[in-house]
Amino acid sequence: MKLTRRNLLLGAGAGLVTTTAAAQSGGHAGHAMPPAPDTTDEPARHRAGKVRTLNGWSLPHRMNGGVKEFHLVAEEFEHEFAPGSKAICWGYNGGTPGPTIEAVEGDRVRIFVTNRLKEATTIHWHGLILPSGMDGVGGLSQPKIQPGETFAYEFTLKQHGTHMYHPHADEMVQMAMGMMGLFIIHPRGGDTVDRDYALLLHNFALHPGTRRPDPAVMQDFDLWTFNSKVYPAIEPMVARTGERVRIRVGNLSMWNHPIHLHGVQFDVTGSDGGRWPASRWRKEVTEIVGVGQMRDIEFDAIAGDWAFHCHMSHHTMGPMGHEIPNTLGVDQSGVEDKIRRMLPGYMAMGQHGMSEHQEHTDSGHMPGPENTLAMMAGKGPFGNIEMGGMFTVMKVRDHQAPGDFSDPGWYVNPPGTVARRVSTDPAFGAPPRRRG
Repeated sequence: MKLTRRNLLLGAGAGLVTTTAAAQSGGHAGHAMPPAPDTTDEPARHRAGKVRTLNGWSLPHRMNGGVKEFHLVAEEFEHEFAPGSKAICWGYNGGTPGPTIEAVEGDRVRIFVTNRLKEATTIHWHGLILPSGMDGVGGLSQPKIQPGETFAYEFTLKQHGTHMYHPHADEMVQMAMGMMGLFIIHPRGGDTVDRDYALLLHNFALHPGTRRPDPAVMQDFDLWTFNSKVYPAIEPMVARTGERVRIRVGNLSMWNHPIHLHGVQFDVTGSDGGRWPASRWRKEVTEIVGVGQMRDIEFDAIAGDWAFHCHMSHHTMGPMGHEIPNTLGVDQSGVEDKIRRMLPGYMAMGQHGMSEHQEHTDSGHMPGPENTLAMMAGKGPFGNIEMGGMFTVMKVRDHQAPGDFSDPGWYVNPPGTVARRVSTDPAFGAPPRRRG
């Protein structure tokens, strides 16, 4: 039977040159390439930079005559969004998003870009102040990087802040396939945060049973992701009680996202324009990150397990068929057997809400189509968390060692600080109710 959304019931200065041209002109082709990143030691990958990229890593560089050299490779690979869902994606250096580039304001950087795709590409350095010829818009500011070619981008970093990189060639397809990354420029002299996290918001349309994202679908039936992962595959953020924490959020998805952190009133401290003066900071608990925008938030960590998520409710769920009729309040008794004749394995659900969905999928009663995730997932110390998509947890502990990013497990609440059951009688108490 063909599986569709409808019948998935619930279920720059220096000229840009190629290596050949550079060799002829005495350009950068003679420079030794930076070593390939080590992808075998996860802790070491995270230590490559000051920023911890959730489920990711920072790109190593080498110094060459006072210039920091990085090397990005545009290529195709298999990517896992979460156990049970894999797709053929495009990205950089074997992953989506690509590795985070970290440098310091004032650095001279040289970034080699090798194209191993089967179509041309470029890289646009989103938000960076640089010469026009280094801006990466194919056909406008540079020739496209053809398959097999390596180009060199070189410029001096004139700013600090949280920025991004992505293609400006066949942009809708290449970004929809996963080509993007973070470019973080630290201020000279450093700053004062103890923990520095970074993530990109994105969405992938992976139809049931398929293995390649659909670039033509912008919002419906999407996998809404933090760094191209969906909950519960998104790693938690951790901190020690009282530490100053910054979370950098960039949005290259096809929708705006109100990002909400429980437990604190955070300061919005920066954007694409860099870290703001303290006089411009503002207190929030939810901050909208628009398409193509960056936002930095900072806060003093408070002990506990705190949810961090997009506040668009359907962005914190796994794949859903939005064209399916709503069965809330519908008595489905007697129709289940009839539907099973057309759709084997169908289960009547949704009459009283969707909480039962995770119970059925976790127990194997209602397997979904091949390579498709459950709509709800994740377990906590008190039961099913019933989330997916753009959701993770900020775990703060009194005794988390400085620099320790290991998962401390679930929070042990002090006695008397957990909401508790006081009755099982639905007629309990005499609460005031609206008449009429």
